[in-house]
Amino acid sequence: MTKNVYQFHEGNASMKSLLGGKGANLAEMVKLGLPVPPGFTITTVACMDYLKNDEIFTETLKKEILNALTDLEVQHGQKFNDQENPLLLSVRSGAVFSMPGMMDTILNLGLNDQTVEVLANKTGDARFAYDCYRRLLQMFGNVVYGIDGNRFEQYLDYLKNQKGYQLDTELTAEDLKQVILSYKNIYEEVLQLSFPQDPKEQLFLAIEAVFKSWNNHRANIYRNLHDIPHDLGTAVNIQTMVFGNSGDNSGTGVAFTRNPATGSKEVFGEFLINAQGEDVVAGVRTPEPLIKLHRILPEVYQEFQAIAQLLENHYQDMQDIEFTIESGKLYLLQTRNGKRTARASFQVAHDLAVEGLITKEQALMRLEPAMIDQLLHPVFTVEALNSAELVAKGLPASPGAATGHVVFDTKQAKSRVEQGEPVILVRQETSPEDVEAMSISEAIVTSRGGMTSHAAVVARGLGTCCVAGCSELEVNETTRQIRYEEGVIREGDIISVDGSQGKIFLGQLETEKNEESQVFQEIMTWADDAANLKVRANAETPQEIRTAIEFGAIGIGLARTEHMFFEGPRLREMRRLILAGTRDKRQDPLAILLGMQTSDFEAIFKETLDKPIVIRLLDPPLHEFLPHTKEETETLAKNLELDSDYLTARISELHETNPMLGHRGCRLGVTFPEIYEMQVEAIIRSACHLKTEGITVSPEIMIPLVGVKAELDQLKERLIKRIEAVLAEENEQVSYTIGTMIELPRACLIADQLAEEAAFFSFGTNDLTQMTYGYSRDDAGKFIPYYQKTKVLENDPFQEVDEEGVGQLMALAVKLGRQTKPDLKIGVCGEVGGNPKSIAFFEKIGLNYVSCSPYRVPIARLAVAQSAIKNKD
Repeated sequence: MTKNVYQFHEGNASMKSLLGGKGANLAEMVKLGLPVPPGFTITTVACMDYLKNDEIFTETLKKEILNALTDLEVQHGQKFNDQENPLLLSVRSGAVFSMPGMMDTILNLGLNDQTVEVLANKTGDARFAYDCYRRLLQMFGNVVYGIDGNRFEQYLDYLKNQKGYQLDTELTAEDLKQVILSYKNIYEEVLQLSFPQDPKEQLFLAIEAVFKSWNNHRANIYRNLHDIPHDLGTAVNIQTMVFGNSGDNSGTGVAFTRNPATGSKEVFGEFLINAQGEDVVAGVRTPEPLIKLHRILPEVYQEFQAIAQLLENHYQDMQDIEFTIESGKLYLLQTRNGKRTARASFQVAHDLAVEGLITKEQALMRLEPAMIDQLLHPVFTVEALNSAELVAKGLPASPGAATGHVVFDTKQAKSRVEQGEPVILVRQETSPEDVEAMSISEAIVTSRGGMTSHAAVVARGLGTCCVAGCSELEVNETTRQIRYEEGVIREGDIISVDGSQGKIFLGQLETEKNEESQVFQEIMTWADDAANLKVRANAETPQEIRTAIEFGAIGIGLARTEHMFFEGPRLREMRRLILAGTRDKRQDPLAILLGMQTSDFEAIFKETLDKPIVIRLLDPPLHEFLPHTKEETETLAKNLELDSDYLTARISELHETNPMLGHRGCRLGVTFPEIYEMQVEAIIRSACHLKTEGITVSPEIMIPLVGVKAELDQLKERLIKRIEAVLAEENEQVSYTIGTMIELPRACLIADQLAEEAAFFSFGTNDLTQMTYGYSRDDAGKFIPYYQKTKVLENDPFQEVDEEGVGQLMALAVKLGRQTKPDLKIGVCGEVGGNPKSIAFFEKIGLNYVSCSPYRVPIARLAVAQSAIKNKD
């Protein structure tokens, strides 16, 4: 029989898939002898069985839960609904992967109208007992019955205003009795139901609610954002309550063993005296920094420091620890690998390797390639900051610099983003319901909460700029405005947020690229040492090439020559060339373009120097260079001194029904060979000129869109003839190679034939995907998102390689090509060249390099290292 329930002492950290992250780590801490309140875990398998079984408990599961409860009562010396010593429980979710705030928790379960009085008499603290009961009523109503939490909060705020209180802790026992009565009335008003008085009924309803929370909207959104599978389920942890709200020598807190924003080696956390755990996470009260606990409860502080170091050493990673102090005694409620910013991720991974806790390879595997985008977040320019109007300052919860329109809820955020407007979500404090708005916002600002609040933790996980606990702002979500010392900000107004400094500014500020840190550079060196695949860049302008090399590209994998002809005099001459009706008429524009191309390649080679560079000869359909409107045609006719009617007729002759499948690529080279001859002449002449300056280059010349071996044969013969003539004229020798771009399914199938003439292959995955699927790469965006939504496609094949179809063609081309030429150099230069998941596939089929846009080079460098490490393992 399947075991669905495990006491903490029966589990360990390796059982994460069954017990969830929280349950497995609670079990591990028990094994380490740490102070963990006793309890048991209901497995993730039980959750999925329940969800698949029409959300009905099996009798077997019910029996296991009740048996575990009985064991817990014996172990703890308390009983449910006991009139002398009642047992109270917490019910918490615990998925395999950390999903902070996405699912549900209920505290103080087991209280009812009788046991609250017993607790009051037993502790001698009626205020404490009633505070626990009002918390249970609120959490249970929201989590189990779906009552809007604001219904409870609004009454609490009303009563505090009536009494002139600032904090919840000022409410007296009599006040709390009044709150409890009002909360019960909310149940009657909203549900026409009474709060259940039977603790066992409470328990089963709470477990069901946590199971169901696996499929709530915010949890689904979070899993989609973080690529977490939807079929894992959540475990449920049932644990005896410890009370941080039982007086001034009690409290609750969250701490990280290192700073989650910067990664610096320091225990970093926050706590609240006389509070329960949800108060810290929800940001209801702004917590105190953990260091202040040293003054209030020094022995507890010292004990916590020692435990934090023990847990970090044990798990060999930065830990996020939840703790409660009850009457001066420390208890641990959770430990997990802490969410952290990209900057902190790199710093922590680096430092743990330097400290010898992990290897360099383990450090590399701890990092997500997407983090690099976050790490190189822009910052505001010094000039912009000097003239900026500061609105307020809060806590620097997650770094970055962002500008956007103020919004207060998900509806407005989605509406503005759909209109192409950047948004900044501003709330008093965020809740899990805000996760969709948070995921599409440029930044998040809260007026309450601390560095471990929901807003801060989720923002760090998303890599989104965040300022939390900005108490100088009076955020009114009803009137949709923010008051600050100097004025009012309304919904839709533009503000700028500096998450690194915790500052809010009026208006839009100019940003600039963030500089790479020494730690980042060192880790990227580790990555290069571990990698098999090399990383090149797709670039053709000197500035792009310079950027790519600064980011660590070992060369250029794709220089697209057509990009050199799309503007100014170049476009005019290209049009004159295309529209010329005879070979003779093409000579003048060709001569002019030859001079331009020679200068282009000289500038390019001065950037690449001795680094490899693949230059693709002209590829696009001719129609891309031609005018499309009557006005453009008339202007061009005037510029070229041609008759307008003649020009219109000539353009019509060149019109193609499907130009992406028409007169482009090598077909253009075969029919107008003088174009390709001009290009290779420019390449070789520029290489010869630079050689006289002491710069030796070895261009790799690529013929695009080959599908028939005869195309490659004819073009290669003509190009070599022209190249050798130029070398003889220049009286120089230049090393060069001629290869082809594999972007047609037929080319993959005859790759052994093509390898007879090609010195190298480079996969053009954009066209290969287009031709394989029959999807227009320019129009596929109209239906691919719907295909993904309805599970027709798992991923967009233009963004992540389709291993089953396109990938198999690529693998076949590699196999056939190397049968002919074992040392054949093969790369990929399509859009997927910088995609980490695709890179793992390219490693598997034996490519030599990937090429991607300059700003994706660091991402690719980390991804190729991780791929090599995985293959080695």
